[in-house]
Amino acid sequence: MSGLRRPWSDNAPLLSSRKEKQHTSLVSRSSPSSPSSVEMSTAAATTTPRRSIFLGVDVGTGSARAGLFDESGKLLGSASSPIQIWKEGDCVEQSSTDIWHAICAAVKSACSLANVSGDEVTGMGFAATCSLVAVDADGSPVTVSWSGDSRRNVIVWMDHRAVKQAENINSSNSPVLQYCGGALSPEMEPPKLLWVKENLPESWSMVFRWMDLSDWLSYRATGDDTRSLCTTVCKWTYLGHAHMQQMNGKDSRIMETCGWDDDFWEEIGLGDLVDGHHAKIGRSVAFPGHPLGSGLTPTAAQELGLVAGTPVGTSLIDAHAGGVGIMESVPELGSEAKENDNEAICHRMALICGTSTCHMAVSRNKLFIPGVWGPFWSAMIPEYWLTEGGQSATGALLDYIIENHAASPRLANRAASLKISMFELLSNTIKTMIDELKSPFLAALTEHIHVLPDFHGNRSPIADPKSKGIVFGLTLETSERQLALLYLATVQGIAYGTRHIVEHCNTHGHKIDTLLACGGLSKNSLYIQEHADILGCPIVLPRESESVLLGAAILGAVASKKYSSLTEAMKALNAAGQVIHPSKNPKVKKYHDAKYRIFHELYEQQLSQRSIMAQALE
Repeated sequence: MSGLRRPWSDNAPLLSSRKEKQHTSLVSRSSPSSPSSVEMSTAAATTTPRRSIFLGVDVGTGSARAGLFDESGKLLGSASSPIQIWKEGDCVEQSSTDIWHAICAAVKSACSLANVSGDEVTGMGFAATCSLVAVDADGSPVTVSWSGDSRRNVIVWMDHRAVKQAENINSSNSPVLQYCGGALSPEMEPPKLLWVKENLPESWSMVFRWMDLSDWLSYRATGDDTRSLCTTVCKWTYLGHAHMQQMNGKDSRIMETCGWDDDFWEEIGLGDLVDGHHAKIGRSVAFPGHPLGSGLTPTAAQELGLVAGTPVGTSLIDAHAGGVGIMESVPELGSEAKENDNEAICHRMALICGTSTCHMAVSRNKLFIPGVWGPFWSAMIPEYWLTEGGQSATGALLDYIIENHAASPRLANRAASLKISMFELLSNTIKTMIDELKSPFLAALTEHIHVLPDFHGNRSPIADPKSKGIVFGLTLETSERQLALLYLATVQGIAYGTRHIVEHCNTHGHKIDTLLACGGLSKNSLYIQEHADILGCPIVLPRESESVLLGAAILGAVASKKYSSLTEAMKALNAAGQVIHPSKNPKVKKYHDAKYRIFHELYEQQLSQRSIMAQALE
């Protein structure tokens, strides 16, 4: 495989000392009001020499985070550093250079806070949003922006500029589309690539490598541009099962690509990406966690404050890292259950809920489910087929509902004076309203308010990027109490969307009966309880709340050869925490069944109204 991977250019400068100081200012949880661009969390860490410590890096939509974990999966310390984002209409862009600098700041800060030296880090892994990175032959950024700003070389996952390109690609009816739920989303990479080719021809001609963000991070760290089966299979239409007969997860090695469908790329107008044995989009792939190159390059190690040669595992998309960090976080199994352990994981669905929510389920056999991404072979857990549902706006939707309400400034001031979050204040307000309004139970407060949460389209299971959000039941009231009700109705709408995904998956062959939740919204007790009540099944929370960071760290643990496989590492480092059970009140179930029916009717009415208006404009 020599000659397939080009080492990273060492010419890219780090931030100036002044800017690095801006990134690395610290604040602990004991002083939440202190202004800072880096937020920290700590846990007691021992100073025993030669301990095995695994580092996970997660690049989300708004920040880069780093977390250090011991051999039991316990979080020793974490840090975050903000990253810049540009939003102009449907275009959402970032800078890979800025992201790398934020990672360096977060890693150094996490190590300092956890009292971990660079030579104690046994292995590391990267997870990131499924954003698209463009670089030239020297590794320098190439603009993907109308602005021409060369810093803006990342098309962010949530960018919807390529809706028309996605429609054109889907009209091809290529066989690869059956592994994407029947249709590509504009959030996937082929539509975005086609958009750049059609709209920014100069940039298109300059790009030497197109990479998913997490693959670019591991390339930037090691100089090895081997791509992950996770990114290529889930977002690039790579057919990972082409490798089924070649190998298994315990015999990991770098594999020459054989899963690209050249006819697909030719048919959609991107045949030039086939040139050079797919050099621009990936000549080689590996299972998540496979060690890359010779580990950290000297340059990357110095920038990160680590040691050259530290093993780096093949990357994961952030949501998939959350799945790796949580799917084995279940209460201890009895001996009989352990015998069926390989099948037990197939009854679980992981909810990675943050800005958006991803719904991850695995199966031993491939299941084709209309409107749901997959089946993806070995895209998350080696040798399992992955089904991936999702909602494009969940945390982002709750923020939008709150921030755009007339009562938001008053609510923010009260929350600040009480030193609690706005979410917590709204939850407290909702609880006080139960007695005041003589409601039979909390959920019944939204009897007259119904929300269809498709404010950024419907990713699953309808796969309709044109779907719009709907709020039914508005009045002229602008009080905090009205905002609290609207907030609760939105939480319920999101949960009905998850119920729709789970029921749809089970109708098509899955046997999901337990949910595991991680991400920022999993810390919201109201959000989790409403999901449990609406889905009628228990929700397991992990012992360590930072499951995406843990999943990324597990990649490093596997790369360091501490564990023989990703599955073994998951079982060693995942651990269950609290279990949230659904309400046993039959009236609660009856109520949610009624609202769930209205949830479906709101979308059906939208389709009817869309048709009426289309006919009017003919």
